[in-house]
Amino acid sequence: MTYTPAKDRYDRMIYRRCGKTGLMLPAISLGLWHNFGHDTAHQVKQAILRAALDNGITHFDLANNYGPPPGSAEEAFGQIMQADFRGLRDELIISSKAGYRMWDGPYGEWGSRKYLIASCDQSLRRMGLDYVDIFYSHRFDPDTPLEETMMALDQIVRSGRALYAGISSYNTEQTRAAAAILKDLGTPCVIHQPSYNILNRWVETDGLKDALRELGIGSIAFVPLAQGILTGKYLNGIPAGSRATQDKSLHPAVVEKAMTAVRKLDEVARPRGQSLAQMALAWVLREGGITSALIGASRPEQVVECCGAIANLEFTAEELARIDAISGEKEINLWAKSAD
Repeated sequence: MTYTPAKDRYDRMIYRRCGKTGLMLPAISLGLWHNFGHDTAHQVKQAILRAALDNGITHFDLANNYGPPPGSAEEAFGQIMQADFRGLRDELIISSKAGYRMWDGPYGEWGSRKYLIASCDQSLRRMGLDYVDIFYSHRFDPDTPLEETMMALDQIVRSGRALYAGISSYNTEQTRAAAAILKDLGTPCVIHQPSYNILNRWVETDGLKDALRELGIGSIAFVPLAQGILTGKYLNGIPAGSRATQDKSLHPAVVEKAMTAVRKLDEVARPRGQSLAQMALAWVLREGGITSALIGASRPEQVVECCGAIANLEFTAEELARIDAISGEKEINLWAKSAD
């Protein structure tokens, strides 16, 4: 059956300016980190993407190594792009990244010019695209000169492979240095993608949010739901088939450590008329400098629920104080800074 997106999709979403640029992003974006590899049925992936676009999500975020196996998420997205979204390319923001291991040998990861440009070319072939809207350095490379990595991003943009350059998981010092190099090259850093959620607030303590605002760089928070911890999924234990049981990126011990705080957060969410997931997304998107929250989904219903967060992005001072007290509990910060 031919897919036709909902006519009122743009009325269902909020769009925000990305830093001091002309780029607008939906408040909720969809990441294809999990659930778009060979371990998920193609029909499920298609249903998730259709639900996203029907609800005004126009930004789809990928990386070269997303799967499993690596590359398969981009391949699946390319197939769905061709089948369902072929005439909508100019309405979409599509991003990809390179930085983590993708192939064997010394040029298969990190931040060299050779790896980044080859990765971008491979990503474009897998997705069947002429260009991506945003291409990121996926992580800081401590051994490659930062100038080389940023010059590769500059070349990717100038060659037409991407429209905008971004960085992911760089700390504040690294971000300032990268932005200065890109500014001198004439290809500004448009967006930063850090991990950020109620339980993981390093971008505040590190000063990154303030730095991005000062530099005019937009931001998109990944794992805003702490890989599902900040949903109702684990409130009554770890269910079979959840991410914490799949040996991917979330260990059951991490979930168990967080549950006391998560149950308290659920008590804050309910009087707001929101699910825990909706409140967690609203908190990330509250006044404070985050352009978009990057969700993942294993079912289309999860996409719809997450989009409902935009109905209430306001918090009282009392609610924020309660959340601060909960998230400030000992050892609740579940992820160390990726930039380190």
